[in-house]
Amino acid sequence: MTTVASPVSAPPATGLPEQSLRMLSAAGFVSNFDRFCIAPMLVLIGTHLGASLSTVVLAASGYYLCYGLMQPVWGVASDRLGRVRVMRFSLAGAAVAAFCSAAAPDAPVLIVARAVAGAFFAASIAASLTYVGDTVPAAVRQRPLSSLMTAFALGTAVATVVAGVVALYVSWRVVFALPGLLALYLVFALRRLEEPEREPVGSLLAPMRDVLRSGWQWYVMAVAALEGAVLLGFLTYIAPALEARGVPTALAGAVSALYGVGSMSAAQWVKRLVGQWGPVRLIVAGGVQMAAAYAVAAVSQSVPALVVTALLLGGGWSFMHSTVQSWATGLSATARATGVAMFGVALYVGSAVASAISAGAAGAHHYGPLFTVAAVLTVPLTVAAAVGRSRYGKQ
Repeated sequence: MTTVASPVSAPPATGLPEQSLRMLSAAGFVSNFDRFCIAPMLVLIGTHLGASLSTVVLAASGYYLCYGLMQPVWGVASDRLGRVRVMRFSLAGAAVAAFCSAAAPDAPVLIVARAVAGAFFAASIAASLTYVGDTVPAAVRQRPLSSLMTAFALGTAVATVVAGVVALYVSWRVVFALPGLLALYLVFALRRLEEPEREPVGSLLAPMRDVLRSGWQWYVMAVAALEGAVLLGFLTYIAPALEARGVPTALAGAVSALYGVGSMSAAQWVKRLVGQWGPVRLIVAGGVQMAAAYAVAAVSQSVPALVVTALLLGGGWSFMHSTVQSWATGLSATARATGVAMFGVALYVGSAVASAISAGAAGAHHYGPLFTVAAVLTVPLTVAAAVGRSRYGKQ
């Protein structure tokens, strides 16, 4: 049994204090900002450090690899040591790695520093989601989860738009230092966050065994992998599709960032609809938006068309992903953090596989067929998620 601190404020209807939700949102925001900020700066960093683009890209690849691989490690640690303790420790390490990234004198140091940053920032989002799963009843859990998704999307959008501008007019080193400063602040701010009670665990690997014995856990992970492939894997081609038509990089990045705007706007609707719409209806609504988004992109890769695509994909993410994510948080009360972490691993693996498979077509600028494939794959994704959630609710 963990020691419970005094509450930071009066809890709302969900049972989660607003100040706690803001701190959790900030942790997820800084994690997503740090993860997505490097992409707009790759060429500029290479020029300043005298390294080739292929070399600098390793800083991003190493980050993503460590981010994914560390998900289950942090999940097991969180189940054994506590949510808040793991968040504070990981954010302290992330701050150090972010400052080392900002001070990197050459490409090899930057590559190592970014890999370490990815390993430490990997804990924040899963721990935030798990915290909500521990403290909010399942019937209203999707409301705070939607708020977290809004913060995560904001981190992505801000990173996509701001990083390139700050790097160009100030310094790319400042961009890496900013999440380090916020992470350092959160290390101290999270002392005020209650440590939720959790079920005691046995051996070190007990949480992982509990999770992997669940048939529903495997089912939800399969849905997450397909979702990662359909949404995250093909979402990355919005900006390249525009640039292939001669659209300036800044404008292409701004259009891609509208995904975050769509996600934040839709999240407000989702919070209102929870309790009125069941999870299956929310999933279907998200799937319809995603299918429509990719259908528009398949027909045209113009700026207006891909503006619509980005906004609809953000809406689809908020409706579908927040619902499936809420489902994932309730699968294992005794190993919740590990279960959420494995859900994240499946999501990122699906995204990576889709990106790898489609890279050749993207290199040949065959974006229309790529978006057509994405639209088609949205159908089995929506069916699998909706049917599975319906049957799970009846057990």
